[in-house]
Amino acid sequence: MPDSKKKKYDYTLLAALFLLMIMGLVILYSTSAYNGEVKFHDSFYYLKKQLFATLLGIAAMFVMAGMDYHIWRKFAVLGYVAAILLSVAVMLFGDEYNGSKRWLSLGPFSFQPSEFAKVAVILFLAYLVTKNVKTMGNIRTMFKIMVSILPIVGLVGASNLSTAIIILGIGVILIFVASPKYAQFIWMGVLGCGFMGIFLALESYRLERLEIWRDPEKFEKGYQTLQGLYAIGSGGLFGRGLGKSVQKLGFVPEAQNDMIFSIVCEELGLFGAGFILILFLILIWRFFVIATHAADLFGALIASGAMAHMMIQVILNIAVVTNTIPNTGITLPFISYGGTSVVFLLLEMGLVLSVSSLVK
Repeated sequence: MPDSKKKKYDYTLLAALFLLMIMGLVILYSTSAYNGEVKFHDSFYYLKKQLFATLLGIAAMFVMAGMDYHIWRKFAVLGYVAAILLSVAVMLFGDEYNGSKRWLSLGPFSFQPSEFAKVAVILFLAYLVTKNVKTMGNIRTMFKIMVSILPIVGLVGASNLSTAIIILGIGVILIFVASPKYAQFIWMGVLGCGFMGIFLALESYRLERLEIWRDPEKFEKGYQTLQGLYAIGSGGLFGRGLGKSVQKLGFVPEAQNDMIFSIVCEELGLFGAGFILILFLILIWRFFVIATHAADLFGALIASGAMAHMMIQVILNIAVVTNTIPNTGITLPFISYGGTSVVFLLLEMGLVLSVSSLVK
């Protein structure tokens, strides 16, 4: 471990994070109360489950933050192999909800291995890049590292294209950060586009999503997108007011999940939605600052990976909700409902806080 000076955690990051989580829980309750009452006769159903997952994640985050992040270098390969095995298990034994097989059940608990895969890939890539740092300018090394994550991209992408895109994006950004040559990324971009093109063509429903995106009014499956756009448009500058959304009353299907940002816009308006985006920008900025001041390359890559993850996921979610890109079924970090997502996001935050506690 390099010589380093102890430093307190990044309190700006923590303040933005806790503000996001508190706002997320309030917005989630406002959005999900109707669905909870209709489906489970409990308006607090979704809030209680999310609150439990958030508290569990906060505890795990501080445990992770208190540990030396260099320990995880020893388990990076094992973690990646575990992510692959869990993804295979999902394909063989996974539970299917709303037409997607993404969950594994362990007794009374169920979780999405794809959320674990994001953290595992960040650590695995950080390990691989630091191991090959002297040859990162060589296109063969870059290609070899990218190929090493294609198995998890393919396995996850079979049922969850959006997460596969995030994992691929994390890989490209981490290699870009570590590489001294940038021209080679043109070839990587061409290969990436080719890979995604083949992947989209393998399943007819993915091509159908492209058609729905182009003209949602023509298709019955464009209903969710249209209702989300109605919610955004009706919010105006300041919104209808917290709890006063009309579209969440069964018009936007599963409003507490992927489309929650449309309800944010309807209830809080452009200013409320803008404030949430500013909090995400603060998080991303702090990841960048932590990466540039990290004690070593391994720490810098962990922070860069978290930055890439947050940036790509937020951009994709908002792009989907506003129909800028086809619907990929992706959640908004700390705002959308999802226990597995919030637990692993907070574990990732713990890793970044551990990196922030050591500076050059």
